[in-house]
Amino acid sequence: MATVLLTGGAGFIGSHTCLVLLEAGHRVVVVDDFSNGSPEALRRVSELAGLEGWRQLAPDRWVAGDGQPALLTLLKGDVRSPRDLDRAFEDREAMGDGGIDAVLHFAGLKAVGESMGQPLRYWDVNVVGAVRLLEAMGRHGCQTLVFSSSATLYGITDRVPIPETAPLQPINPYGYTKAAVERMLADVAASTAGWRIALLRYFNPVGAHPSGRIGEDPNGVPNNLFPFLCQVAAGRRQRLEVFGGDWPTADGTGVRDYLHVMDLAEGHGRALETLQAAPPQLLTLNLGSGRGHSVLELVRSFEATNGLTLPYAVVERRPGDSAISVADPREAERHMGWRTRRSLADICRDGWAWQSANPEGYRGSDRQPGRSLIQVQPVS
Repeated sequence: MATVLLTGGAGFIGSHTCLVLLEAGHRVVVVDDFSNGSPEALRRVSELAGLEGWRQLAPDRWVAGDGQPALLTLLKGDVRSPRDLDRAFEDREAMGDGGIDAVLHFAGLKAVGESMGQPLRYWDVNVVGAVRLLEAMGRHGCQTLVFSSSATLYGITDRVPIPETAPLQPINPYGYTKAAVERMLADVAASTAGWRIALLRYFNPVGAHPSGRIGEDPNGVPNNLFPFLCQVAAGRRQRLEVFGGDWPTADGTGVRDYLHVMDLAEGHGRALETLQAAPPQLLTLNLGSGRGHSVLELVRSFEATNGLTLPYAVVERRPGDSAISVADPREAERHMGWRTRRSLADICRDGWAWQSANPEGYRGSDRQPGRSLIQVQPVS
């Protein structure tokens, strides 16, 4: 059993990965500022993992699991804050006499369109946050890291499916920040012996846990297609806007490699196991299904799977987008025996199970007596 620090672990991908790690027997410490995540997500994770005794010990600290040390610890903190990171690495109640064995770094901003209008904010959170994390890992003698990267850094490419050897040519600030952190991690691994690092380049994570208890809950208007689609189905949005009907694809809409979030979460678990079992190394791996689906294919699958009709309109292309992005995932299978197991229909079913059971996300459900929703104000 390892003690694993998850930055941004209360967010969409982080919370699902937290559950996978707990079910594998690991102890988990989460640092999150709740800017795009919820402590309620981790309360539900603790229930799904069968942990008892979820409790708030301080205004910014929660634990779950009877006994000491706790199996799940949540700290409210900013990844750019050395103080907050040191608190996580030094939390003896969470770790006992040991320390943090590995870090899974999810914390960061992730919306392509938003990054076009707020580039400095993206460089600050994504790049400065990674610098502060690496400095903290150095102070506390931790050299195992799984980094949440993105296929966005491939930009527009003629190679489909896209291998890890494809040129990095981002076309938006979000992609530039991911490429910069990857370059920094490669430099760190080359400069100091002992680092075990996995760069996981996600394609399009979507869906939810099949229980419908945890899922994607973006603040405000969703920046990504699938949560917006789900909110249209739930009646929270009037219609879905499809960005571009004139792409060079079969039906004119953009083609993406949609990846079930549970497959992605399991990929992180396999990456951690692979790093721990092998000599120090730097791994760069695509995580995707290797299959592309257009926006309209996704809409039709969602409608057919759930017996719904979705209103949509094709509008102008969005700055920073590309026509086709599909993974070549063979290296992930070769290095760590991972491949996707869930279909597009599974994605649509599980995503709708989450949204239909939680029409207002984490903020609008679970107010039954004895199960009060955890209320936390985001870090300003």
